[in-house]
Amino acid sequence: MYSQLLLLLIGACVARAEVKVINSWNDGFQANINAPVTKSHNGWEMVLTFDRPLWKLEIWDADIIRSEQGGKVWHLKNKGHNAMKNPGESIAMTFVARGGASSATVRIVGQDGGGTNTGTNPSKPVVDPVKPVTPTNTKYNYDDVLHKSILFYEAQRSGKLPSNNRVPWRGDSALGDRGRNGEDLTGGWYDAGDHVKFGLPMGWSTMTLTWGLVDYKDAYVAAGEYNNMLSSVKWPLDYFIKAHTSKNELYVQVGDGYADHGFWGRPEDMNMNRPAFKVTSGNPGSDVVGQTAGAMAAGYMAFKDSNAGYAATLLRHAKELYDFGSRSQGIYTNQGGIPAKPFYVSQSYKDDLCVAAAWLYRATKEAKYLNDAKRWAETSPSWAYSWDDNKVSCQLLLYIATKDNTYKSPIESYMRSWMRGGDVTYTPKGLAWRLQWGSLRYAANTAFIALRAADAGINTNTYKNWAQGQIHYMLGDTGRSYVVGFGNNPPTQPHHRAASCPMRPAPCGSAQQNAWGPNPQVLNGALVGGPGSNDEYTDSRNDYIKNEVATDYNAGFQSAIAGLKHWALQKQ
Repeated sequence: MYSQLLLLLIGACVARAEVKVINSWNDGFQANINAPVTKSHNGWEMVLTFDRPLWKLEIWDADIIRSEQGGKVWHLKNKGHNAMKNPGESIAMTFVARGGASSATVRIVGQDGGGTNTGTNPSKPVVDPVKPVTPTNTKYNYDDVLHKSILFYEAQRSGKLPSNNRVPWRGDSALGDRGRNGEDLTGGWYDAGDHVKFGLPMGWSTMTLTWGLVDYKDAYVAAGEYNNMLSSVKWPLDYFIKAHTSKNELYVQVGDGYADHGFWGRPEDMNMNRPAFKVTSGNPGSDVVGQTAGAMAAGYMAFKDSNAGYAATLLRHAKELYDFGSRSQGIYTNQGGIPAKPFYVSQSYKDDLCVAAAWLYRATKEAKYLNDAKRWAETSPSWAYSWDDNKVSCQLLLYIATKDNTYKSPIESYMRSWMRGGDVTYTPKGLAWRLQWGSLRYAANTAFIALRAADAGINTNTYKNWAQGQIHYMLGDTGRSYVVGFGNNPPTQPHHRAASCPMRPAPCGSAQQNAWGPNPQVLNGALVGGPGSNDEYTDSRNDYIKNEVATDYNAGFQSAIAGLKHWALQKQ
């Protein structure tokens, strides 16, 4: 977007401060500041003045005090770790500017002189065709949550990162990921705070995120995040294309869970063996194959209007995978022999083939897929919508397609179990608490189902209000946020290896794992596991239950945020 941005800081020694763009994309840029210090500081303040207002400034090594003039002027102050500065040193940091600015000036308050912009911007900034509208009048800034959650998925990327990488502490990693015959398996998402690529939760997360993108496109457009979200889901979809190496073969795991968990460090620094595992006709895994097919069929719906060729490729793979999973039936950790135990153990595959068929019917309108979905569908309610339970999602997709009360009834039974008085426990402060491991994840996933069911005309106000209450619990209604980088008193020590590491080339290992204090890197947008049944929570990196993060934790949560944004837009 910008070829170069120079900021000059003129001090007593006419010291020069350079801020240089290192990445750019449709609606912003990432840049490095290097500001020489000309006097001693025990705490400092810096002012950035842009030639046009920004609608968002992200910076990691300074705190934003305030913005003025509609976002043109930004006042920053030191963090605790960089407050002391002496002459001859520099204040160095990275920021991300989102908006139409093309130049700026900078000054350190209390030093003589000020900065002037002497550089020129030789290229006109690319204007994002999707612009944010006036923010909706909501209690929490849903646009910011969507933005940060997308950044979380960018922090989970494996492989060679794009030139517009927006996470400055991440780099290329796992470039040697290969199949048994040398197939390229680079790309995809790391599962959680570790570095295994597990296909089952990756497929489910991609499908759930893409469902929210397809049905709540207006929310992403209004937030100015539509193009970013397309790029977000394309990353794992590209990986699935690579992993589907023949019609009856799908790689579903890269990395050994036990070996991986024995390593604490950056993915860029990994040097352990990363074996790859696949399901085949002789070693079937209809569960993981079905969820991957569903994700790719949903991907077709997301891309068919903007990238027809890519969408057609996704649909072809989805059809082939569904045929493969239907013919060669089995559970991937049993008949398939995939070593995902005890991390992601599947109980069934009927629900996964059901949701795959339902998405293929939505994509193609071919009756055979609708008939198959009906054949696979179960009438009992789900325990919790998750990577291991797609019954309710298939029931909902079938109800939307047919308006048949056969599918409406188990949806209502499921939601009754989650309402007060049902089977699910409630914490004193109001969280529907299903299980201690990922307690927020289950409530967020059900909130998304509730919102989508409300859209379909099922108990609209009741489900919408319940979903809002659960999501607002996570955003701050109890006095704290459970989303890293967002709201009041958010988590600062998520259980995440890369975020716990200082910038390279500094070492990272067990000392960083066990260090006290915030992670050096902010894992923006990550939803942590959440509190116990009495709302108890400690922000500790070594609590891998309450402070775990994972791609499936954010999937239903982000789609629920999009659903709430959609409802807010409907009120305007």
